[in-house]
Amino acid sequence: MTETGPSRTEEFHAPPLRRLRYFHGQMLGARDFQREQEYYREKSRLRMRCLLGYGVVCGLHVEPVPRDEDDCPPDDPAEESARPEQTAEEGGTEPERTRRRAKVRITPGLAVDCEGNEVVVRGGCEIDLWKALPPHERDTDTVWIGVEYAERPVEPTRAVYNDACADTSDCEFGWTEECWTVRVTGCEPPVDERCDTCCEPCEHTVLWLARIDCVDWYEPVRRNHIHMNVRRPFGRHLPTVITGINWIHGHTYTIDEAKNLLGTLDEDGGLVVRFSADVRSDTLRPGVVELQVIEGGSGRNASTWYMGGTFADPDLESEECDEFTQEFRYRQTTRETLQDGDRVLITVRAAFLLDRCCRPVDGTHVGGCVPLIRTGSTLSAEHGGDDCCDLPPSGIGPWTSGTGAGGDVFESWFFVKER
Repeated sequence: MTETGPSRTEEFHAPPLRRLRYFHGQMLGARDFQREQEYYREKSRLRMRCLLGYGVVCGLHVEPVPRDEDDCPPDDPAEESARPEQTAEEGGTEPERTRRRAKVRITPGLAVDCEGNEVVVRGGCEIDLWKALPPHERDTDTVWIGVEYAERPVEPTRAVYNDACADTSDCEFGWTEECWTVRVTGCEPPVDERCDTCCEPCEHTVLWLARIDCVDWYEPVRRNHIHMNVRRPFGRHLPTVITGINWIHGHTYTIDEAKNLLGTLDEDGGLVVRFSADVRSDTLRPGVVELQVIEGGSGRNASTWYMGGTFADPDLESEECDEFTQEFRYRQTTRETLQDGDRVLITVRAAFLLDRCCRPVDGTHVGGCVPLIRTGSTLSAEHGGDDCCDLPPSGIGPWTSGTGAGGDVFESWFFVKER
């Protein structure tokens, strides 16, 4: 049989798997046992990344380190800034403003990198961001922090006799400790755009845990400046989810506010849905988004009718449309009238929206907690999310749609009152 395309075996990211075959009278050396260890380690990594995936399994939260009790700011900042910046190495005491306090702590936890190595952080650690940041990247106030799998030899052991075929010392390290190292950078890390994380090799083995904004090297890091939504949750792939909408779920709008939100009279209005990653524009077809009005009021109600609408971006219907988009706007195109007590049900069939890897958007609107985004048609009402949990089950916010299963239907609604 003739192959017409590239061999899948040649593309598979795995070394040859050879295990030791024992036989009576066999002579074994250190190299043989090392290769046997590597065989089982490679099998474990293969199963991990191909069957389960990679990312942060649990823990590894990035927290600010509070100011020390004896680390108080100067009484007169102007006087403090006028002091000469003489360091301890130069024989003086370190001035307050030159004492760098931008520190964070990584809590204990477990992660798996893209090669299948388990990164176990047992006791956590405290990191001085300035010292950990490469010198050529220190002209920034935004940094990313992560961990990377590492190994180190431990427990020196004296050899009984030297290897006759190699130049070895009297002492050798008897064990290899699997550990980890902290990585801090001022450059935005690249995104893993692989669709298949099993067969294709990865280029970046660092597991990024957080982005820290507005870093002041001389002040403690504030908790609201630490954004941990950059971390990758453990799994085979990172699903595309809905990260924001421009209406308040379950809120009550006046009739005029609802018309403004739906874009009934304003071509610049409409319902906006934003995604975490690119979605194929050609999957934004008629029927994917549906507006249904359930009549209310004090009299007979519960009658329903469908409100006509279309995607507001004309490029979506042209042949020159961009292949991908990260949000869409859907506006009402008919002139039906809303009445007091009506409920507008918004349905987005996420299973029909495909991302770059042709996987469906994970669209389940869990708890109705997808955040509000501000657009030109967003009203000034405050987000009434008091009934939501502050954070999703992962403990890392903000909320998004999705349960990890993919697909499903995104449902939301708002109510209408006369005034």
